[in-house]
Amino acid sequence: MEAIGRARDDPSQTSGAVELDSLRTPQLYELIADRLADEVRHAVLRPGDRLPSERELARQLEVSRSSVREAITALQVEGVLETRAGAGSFVAANALGRVRRLAERDGDRPRAPRAVDASPSALLEMRVAYEPQVARLAAARARPDAYAVELLELMEREPDPESPEGRANWNDADRLFHRQIGVMTDNPVIVAICEWIADVMNQPLWQRLRDQSVAVPGRMRIHMAEHRLIYESVAGGDVEAAEIYARKHIERVRGYMNLN
Repeated sequence: MEAIGRARDDPSQTSGAVELDSLRTPQLYELIADRLADEVRHAVLRPGDRLPSERELARQLEVSRSSVREAITALQVEGVLETRAGAGSFVAANALGRVRRLAERDGDRPRAPRAVDASPSALLEMRVAYEPQVARLAAARARPDAYAVELLELMEREPDPESPEGRANWNDADRLFHRQIGVMTDNPVIVAICEWIADVMNQPLWQRLRDQSVAVPGRMRIHMAEHRLIYESVAGGDVEAAEIYARKHIERVRGYMNLN
């Protein structure tokens, strides 16, 4: 039988040893992005073409609208698609070149753009089940945290930034604040999970969707106020309020990102 994988070049390795490719299962949004990229590659979709609406694509592909939104955003990050306010999503002028470069980058493996990005809808589904309990446990400790206060004050100094730099700083403070609530539990396992969540919230797909979701003036102020309510409940030892405010906040994030 022909060997599967790639033979190692290192002569010190055992003769005949092979290095197997990863068996990571692509996420649904990646498969949708691959499908759309293939349509560009085979000229079914051409530069300047307008894509069907998210609702129509979801119907045609028999998938959720949130997965379609994630796939379109992933292709925006890679420069394959562009979105025009009030008009929809269009194939970018240099989309074919972008798709070819992606194929060269990924080789012959079926990988979608930004395969390292976790699905934001999957992350939010996990967060709404997990973080209210983290907030509750942190409130049971009832300990003030200077770094959490510093992050809150940073967000409150510029509650609705318009510049890309200001928005990036705000988003960093946002994700680090949620991580710090985990730190306030004094549980190293929870801290490690919250570190991972903060890392996912720093990925391009999450950041793009998050930026789109808070483009409406006033939404960042609402998030900021919710952060303050979460912190005051945790530091003050109100376990019921901490859980409720954490859940309502994440549910609002899901709604603003249209990923319910």
